[in-house]
Amino acid sequence: MDLGLTGKVAIVAASSKGIGRAVAEGLAAEGARVAMLARDREALELAAREIRDRRQAEVLAIPADLASPEDIRRVVATTVERWGTVNVLVCSAGGPPAGTFATVDDAAWQRAFDLTLMSVVRLVREVRPHMQKAGGGAIVTLQSSSVKVPIDNLILSNSIRAGVAGLAKSLALELAKDNIRVNTVLPGAILTDRLRSLMTEQAKLAGKSYEEMRRAREANIPLAHIGEPEDVANMIIFLASERAKYVTGVAVQVDGGLIRSVL
Repeated sequence: MDLGLTGKVAIVAASSKGIGRAVAEGLAAEGARVAMLARDREALELAAREIRDRRQAEVLAIPADLASPEDIRRVVATTVERWGTVNVLVCSAGGPPAGTFATVDDAAWQRAFDLTLMSVVRLVREVRPHMQKAGGGAIVTLQSSSVKVPIDNLILSNSIRAGVAGLAKSLALELAKDNIRVNTVLPGAILTDRLRSLMTEQAKLAGKSYEEMRRAREANIPLAHIGEPEDVANMIIFLASERAKYVTGVAVQVDGGLIRSVL
């Protein structure tokens, strides 16, 4: 199936590893030109080089801190300078640190707010004029199943990611007149470095081994296994493509059936 992404220009945030990297590689495989950004210059440039070589694609690595308004402006300006426009934006950010209400201070709340919510606000603000000029575009925000069911010990993520989902729904309504689609993807348990770290911490707190914690988590998933980054990336790439041209304002779960709610 041709997804209609050949020659499109995409910006993928937090793409040096995990789901973001899988999205960048998937878009490159579909023929898109991809600007990748992350804080870790070395990891980012390595990921971009590997994707470039493996997919024979145009890939640009732009080191940037998503909590920095100046960095976000530079990312979009650099991408447009190179390729002339932006057609696809994938908003992602490393999840806020674990913690409970009693253990998280104001500084942690502010950092999580800037990184998780304001990065989306600022990225959309910068790309919108270019998408309008191009006659439309696709924006996908990558959040978490915690938007629907809060996760223990993740007060920052539970709170702020829900705000991003509300922002995305509002943007879908507001930007529809410009043919800019906005959708959200809600991963469940996906085998990323962050999940490994969380399961390791949870195992220590529970006095269990990592493998015991993993088996317990998988037992709660109807499909009975933890997902891979590519499972989420495939959904994001579809929503960014021409094949999803009549889809906007949705929050799609990619979780192996973990969330039991009807809606």
